[in-house]
Amino acid sequence: MAAVLDELGLRGVAIAGHSSGGWAGIALAEQRPDLVGSLTLISAGPGLDAVRRPPLLLRALMAPPLGPLVWPLRTDAMMQRGINSMCARPVTIPGDVLDEMRGLSYRRMREFIRQNTKYLAERSAPERLAVLDVPVLVIFGAADPRYEPSLAHRYVEVAGARLELLPDVGHVPIFEAPEQTAKLLLGFVAQRT
Repeated sequence: MAAVLDELGLRGVAIAGHSSGGWAGIALAEQRPDLVGSLTLISAGPGLDAVRRPPLLLRALMAPPLGPLVWPLRTDAMMQRGINSMCARPVTIPGDVLDEMRGLSYRRMREFIRQNTKYLAERSAPERLAVLDVPVLVIFGAADPRYEPSLAHRYVEVAGARLELLPDVGHVPIFEAPEQTAKLLLGFVAQRT
């Protein structure tokens, strides 16, 4: 991300990330605070202790011995079911998103999980944010099956952080409550420009 922002000559950018994308935003702010004007974390769990046991379908797809065998055979319907297992109510995932998901190899996905676990094992997201001077908006589904929603309150201990818990929303507010999520995000960014 830093290389792209440098190439574009941008500084003080409003960064938003969903789930582990939120942690990527935090890492960017840690490494290059000049690039980050604000952070919006959407369903980014505060720490490893907030991780809930994934539904059976996701466990089967993501772990040996079945994962490496089934991963290349994923259909749109399987990926749709996997995402819906993370939602409070069924959503339809756009085809371009499914195409992007299909392009992720099993090996890359496992490495991605390993790196995310290592990152949060070193320090939780709120601990990392506490030493940064950046405004933070946290949008979290009150019915998130991926991360324990009650632990999202850890973010409010961070100076400059605001938490918005969305009722009846799971792990994917961008699809479950797109208008509400967009309104919160755009309002937050508008206050800082």
